Amino acid sequence: MYYLMIVLLMGVLPIASVLIEQAAGHGDWIALVGRWFVFWAGGIRLLLAGVRQIANPAFTARTIFEIEDLDASKIVVELGFANLAMGLVSVASIVRPDWVLPAAIVTGLYYGLAGIRHIANTGRNRIETWATVSDLWIFVVLAAYAVNPGIPGTGDAI
Repeated sequence: MYYLMIVLLMGVLPIASVLIEQAAGHGDWIALVGRWFVFWAGGIRLLLAGVRQIANPAFTARTIFEIEDLDASKIVVELGFANLAMGLVSVASIVRPDWVLPAAIVTGLYYGLAGIRHIANTGRNRIETWATVSDLWIFVVLAAYAVNPGIPGTGDAI
């Protein structure tokens, strides 16, 4: 389920959303990439991760970082709060297009820094490897958007 969620939220759904809107003639493709990758990867993905980390911190501690210490849950819950906050702002950007660029910068930096940290872990497991690749992928997409966010106003909500 984890792998399917990563593939859908960090690739399939944002790309499909961009292609559907582009085919309908709604906006500049760069603005659409920003809107939909922020919504799906920065929004829905981080929102779901935050909820899971708050409700079940052991999953992140044990499954991704292989930490068995129950005290790690305290830190994972706070990570969940950060993910929830970034996710909510990114989801809200779908109706507030002026929030897309700031959300792309914040979530892009978060993914990039997390991806670099994952690279430094030479003993990472398969799930952390997927997290590494997906984090760096979203960082690259959102960084490319942030450098050139497209034509102002063309990515506005319909």
